Amino acid sequence: MTLALATAPSMIRDADLISQLEKAPPFMRDTVRRQCEDEQQRRDSISALARDARRRALTKRKLEQIGGIERDDLRHIHSVVAIAALPYTAQPLTVREWERTQGKMSLKVIAGQLMSPENGQWVDQPLPSGSRARLMLLHTCSEAIRQKSPTIEIADSLSGFIKDMGFPVTGGKNGTLQSFKQQINALAACSMKIGVWDGHRSKTLNAQPFSSLEVWLQSQPNDRLMWPSSITFSQEFYQTLKQHALPVNVHAVRAFAGSPRKLDMLFWLGYRLNGLAKPTPISWSALKDQFGIGYSRERRFRSDFAQEIAEIMEVFPKLPVKLNEEGIVISPGAHEVLAIPTKVRR
Repeated sequence: MTLALATAPSMIRDADLISQLEKAPPFMRDTVRRQCEDEQQRRDSISALARDARRRALTKRKLEQIGGIERDDLRHIHSVVAIAALPYTAQPLTVREWERTQGKMSLKVIAGQLMSPENGQWVDQPLPSGSRARLMLLHTCSEAIRQKSPTIEIADSLSGFIKDMGFPVTGGKNGTLQSFKQQINALAACSMKIGVWDGHRSKTLNAQPFSSLEVWLQSQPNDRLMWPSSITFSQEFYQTLKQHALPVNVHAVRAFAGSPRKLDMLFWLGYRLNGLAKPTPISWSALKDQFGIGYSRERRFRSDFAQEIAEIMEVFPKLPVKLNEEGIVISPGAHEVLAIPTKVRR
């Protein structure tokens, strides 16, 4: 142990801060020591927070430190996901359809089946749900955009993606690998119908995300789950993805990765800010239609929605959103308010 390390004050514990103090020239030692002590206190205060609050605080600091984002910080998701919600919680296997209506658009998700490589039998898959279904959609859409191909390999990239979202990578029946794989299976098997109408005409789009997939069965007894090693987006979904891919800051996604509703709000805010020409009011009734799955009382929804907006604004304090008795008002604002530059730095 070096002399500097041995004599470093006990309040400076993180290895990088101790190293920074060690490397400081003698005439700067007191200044660097104070800076390291202040930084250690900031880190300790963040570590003491609950998980979700800690994620928000770390994300805000990260965005402040980098002062912008590089292309590698962007992810993409299909715009339809930003305006139509999947279930927030897991649905029983007997529930085979899910429908949500927002304004004059309706999304219907129909659960599907996958063929077992073990016995050639069709196996019912659940409806995709929760934050992990949304994160897997984000991952697959992002990879399709990045690779410029409707066919993507996903088996080898899953562990890295789970870590990138702030989750531990654990195996076994109740591990994170299992839960993420269950959601990609549900997405791979399901089909979607998107309907729009205007009082005179209607249009229905059959938007099955994936047209083909290869699956294999894991050999470990505790992990006997079918897992797609590669998937191919349907041409229609892939073409509309290329045209309507919504950019999302990966650091922001990580901050809210544990909450499906806040992920939906984040995607939706990014969608609404795109091309907004004037302040736009949105009623509580419309907000409840959009985000109020599972709420029977509007008062409780308003309270929780206001809290969740406040938490998003902890990370993005310049977000041009104001709440009032009628609902919210979204004002025009550049994508920079969600850490998405208008022109991505290369």
